[in-house]
Amino acid sequence: MVKKLTRTGNSVALVLDKEILEATGLDAGSTVEVSTDGRVIIVSPPAEKKRSAKVEKILDKLDRRYGAVFKKLAE
Repeated sequence: MVKKLTRTGNSVALVLDKEILEATGLDAGSTVEVSTDGRVIIVSPPAEKKRSAKVEKILDKLDRRYGAVFKKLAE
């Protein structure tokens, strides 16, 4: 789907069609996280803090346990 950006005051807005809103469970007033790799714009629901904390804890544990191995593999 190709969309055209719309000027809104000093900003630019992307208007999402009803079908996209329904498919994602978003509506007016929903909070979204916007990120980019410099080429692609990603719009997603914000990560759950509880889940993010759990993933961070697992990654820390892996780094403590296998960090030296990962570093050696990267060489």
